[in-house]
Parts: sequence; C-alpha cells; structure tokens
Amino acid sequence: MPDQQTRERIAFQGVPGAYSQLACVQAYPALEPLPCESFEAAFKAVESGDASLGMIPIENSLGGRVADIHHLLPESSLYIVAEHFQPVNHYLLGAPGASLDTIRTVTSHPQGLAQCRGIIRELKLQPVVGSDTAGSAREVAERGDPTVAAIASQLAGEIYGLQVLRARVEDRIGNTTRFVVMSRRREEPDWRDGPCMTSIIFQVRSVPGALYKALGGFATNGVNITKLESYITDASFRVAQFYAELEGHPAERHVAQAFEELQFFCTTLRVLGTFPQHAFRQRHH
Repeated sequence: MPDQQTRERIAFQGVPGAYSQLACVQAYPALEPLPCESFEAAFKAVESGDASLGMIPIENSLGGRVADIHHLLPESSLYIVAEHFQPVNHYLLGAPGASLDTIRTVTSHPQGLAQCRGIIRELKLQPVVGSDTAGSAREVAERGDPTVAAIASQLAGEIYGLQVLRARVEDRIGNTTRFVVMSRRREEPDWRDGPCMTSIIFQVRSVPGALYKALGGFATNGVNITKLESYITDASFRVAQFYAELEGHPAERHVAQAFEELQFFCTTLRVLGTFPQHAFRQRHH
C-alpha cells in the first residue's frame, strides 16, 4: 500500500470516526480520509490540492439541511461531481470493562442524543451534550470510566478501542445523511449513461413575480426541481440567492430550454455541477 504522502486523499469535517469519514470509506475506499476541523478547512484542503475530493454533508432525513454548507457552496470555486447517501446507524459504546449495568451517563452530538431517546430512557441514562459523535467516543476512551458511554458510529468504536454495548440504538430506521462530493475539476457525466442531477446557484431581479417567472420554464419543460433553498446575501435583506437541485442534465433539450428561460430573469446563474443520480435516489424515486 502506498504511504499517506503519495495516496490521494478525501477531506471531511470532523475527527476520525465521524459519520463523514464512514461516508468517505464506503464511497471511496481507495482514498485516504483527511480529517478537517471545519467545513471551511475541508473546502480549502480541496481547493489547495491537499485533497483530491471533499465529502460534504448537505442534509439529513431527520435533522434537515446542514446550514453552513449553503453559504460555503456559492463562495467556493469547487464543483459537485457526485452525491452519496449514508445510512446513520448509532451504536452505544463503552470503555473496556463497561457494561449496560455500569453506565450512568451517555454523551454525543445533540442530534445523536435526540435520535436515540428510546435507549436513553430505557437504560435511565443521563444525557450529556458533546461537540460531535466521534469526539464523544474519543473522550470516553480517554477517560476510561465504565460509568460513561457514547453514542457514535461503529467505526468510531473501532478507532478508539471501545466496546459495543448495544448496536443500532437509533429510534427510527432509515436515518440517512446525503453528502455531495466536491472537486477542483468539473466532471460531467454523459446523460445517456443514466439519470443525472444538476445543482445551480442563481439570483433573480428584485421585482415582484421574478422568482415565479424564473421557475416557470422548469414547469413548462417538465423539469423536476427536487430542492430549492433561499438565503439573503446583502445587509439590506433585499437580495436573495437561491440554491436549486433538479433532475436532468443541461445537455438534455428540456433542461437546456428551462435554463434559457431562467436566464431571462436572473442577474447571476452558476452551475455548481452535474452528476449521476445515486442508486439510493433511484431506489426511492
């Protein structure tokens, strides 16, 4: 195996054992995961060439969108080249020697605690909020206290030498995080090879009906918009920018015609990337 200096890397936000690292390992097993302190640092690692790709969470089926990302995407020079859907399976982890009888408190990211209320209630545990799931696992390993457990990924348990006290402790089956894969280079698939997604950022003129008219072309040309997010971009709170995802490829005639109509009402339009639809999306279509 090549050493880390020569092996290509994929950046993610978090410490080793984070669900983002799990996504990296499953989607790109040949790449070396590169942990980064923040989403900004992960973007910079790709922009600078320290990493070939970035694995960035964009939304969760229970928790909704990952807020920071929608502000970073428009300012980045990177392109979206793929999407990945990662099942989130929580594990109750303890230090060596701990058991379900010895644990009294449990620590995790607030979302991790919220998604495992059943087991916390069943075992009468005191929840303690941590910065993230993998960081909580690392803390439990460092303390070695048999009364403290963590809710984190199975990978985090393996990395920090914890034992699984109970597997799959999430309240609801089907908890899934969707990631986008960022690259310095734009890579467009051939639309004839299979269904695609396209992500765009656009800004409309600040006049009544501008958004309605801008989106009208998607309706008349039969293009399905799967996501539309807005956020304010100026201090006067008058200028809104939109992030949209749609089914299709700009090379397809109906998508190209929708883009033509959109441009009539836009002050800016940027394609962030066109990429193949993930198998998860096709299965649940």
